[in-house]
Amino acid sequence: MRILLVHNHYKISAGEDTVFFAEAALLEQHGHEVEKLTVSNNDVNTLSEKLKSALGVVYNTASANKLEKKILSFQPDVVHVHNFFPLLSPAIFYVARKHKVPVVMTLHNYRLICPSAYLHYNGRVHMENVQKIFPMAAVMEGAYRNSKVETASVVLATGVHKLLGTWKKNVDRFITLTSGAAELFLNSSLNLKPQQLVVKPNFTADLGLSTSEGEDFLLYVGRLSPEKGVDTLLRASEKYPFRLKIIGDGSLREEVEEHAAKHAHVEYLGYQKLDSVVQELKNCRALVFPSEWPEMFGMSIIEAFSTGTPVVGANIGGAAQLVQEGYNGLLYTPGSAEELIQKVKLILEDSALVEKMGRGARASYEAYYTPEQNYRMLLKIYEDVITEKKKHTSSAPAPTEASLLN
Repeated sequence: MRILLVHNHYKISAGEDTVFFAEAALLEQHGHEVEKLTVSNNDVNTLSEKLKSALGVVYNTASANKLEKKILSFQPDVVHVHNFFPLLSPAIFYVARKHKVPVVMTLHNYRLICPSAYLHYNGRVHMENVQKIFPMAAVMEGAYRNSKVETASVVLATGVHKLLGTWKKNVDRFITLTSGAAELFLNSSLNLKPQQLVVKPNFTADLGLSTSEGEDFLLYVGRLSPEKGVDTLLRASEKYPFRLKIIGDGSLREEVEEHAAKHAHVEYLGYQKLDSVVQELKNCRALVFPSEWPEMFGMSIIEAFSTGTPVVGANIGGAAQLVQEGYNGLLYTPGSAEELIQKVKLILEDSALVEKMGRGARASYEAYYTPEQNYRMLLKIYEDVITEKKKHTSSAPAPTEASLLN
């Protein structure tokens, strides 16, 4: 099978980039022909480049031409898009449709239904955006990068294509990472058909079971930003002085550094490479996942599961879908430092429970999040859309021009 992977990289590497490369490697390991069409936001620096990018956010002709050349030269059986914003634009979906190539898109975030991409900004969750074609209140609040202008560009790009039916007509299958996310997108302004959505979680390599019983500290791994619940975690560690190690970087780094300097039981390790993260996962009593937005997934959660480490997570988004209370971890109300403290006490005081949840964590990993399990699911998605496209194109004429008018 020939697979064309399409992705717009961010300036700072994120989880989407990790998944993009991991799935590419997985497909190549199984003998598939894989090519990549990528662009990077690092290429947009000057004022003229930024203006050009902004003008092409609805339909970028240059990106459309790039994809067309790639399709003609590579002749892919399927195009798999991970991220098109902002440089590729939805133009790529019209090109694929013109050439009768089935399209799969992984929904790594909520950008199609919320300009912030997180359904969280200015300190709270904004579920009201889900049903709106043009969420103008989000523009006034500067939901994307605290900028009304940049937020407006996102709202324009996604809203226009909602009206045009781009998402319903030109994407054969949307991959969501949890069933909760699938339900949210199905009942949104995208007006998708149920058969367009399929659930396939992310995966991680087998990081190996921990051989220790776990030291008496908890671990946080992730971006240091408000929606990640970092403030709640710091408040909990201040009210109840449990040993805590924090790995990551972000806008709240200075706040975390100051907190660690004042509290000896908190250790800030900064950004760490995977090997160091894995070692800490294997040594800790549990991973803390305090995210307070409806996170699409939770890569650090399944990495912890791989090592047989239970997770204490906020009961929202990815954690609510991945963590089963008392089986592979514990859940608490998002934003509640008091409830988090109660769960931490259980982790530190009940070794038998931790051991039991550690076994459940490893069982969860083996059942759902291994590379082999993921490959089977991904291949089935590709085979299904290829078969469906062949049936459809044999019974109906395809558009002859890759334009917004099709």
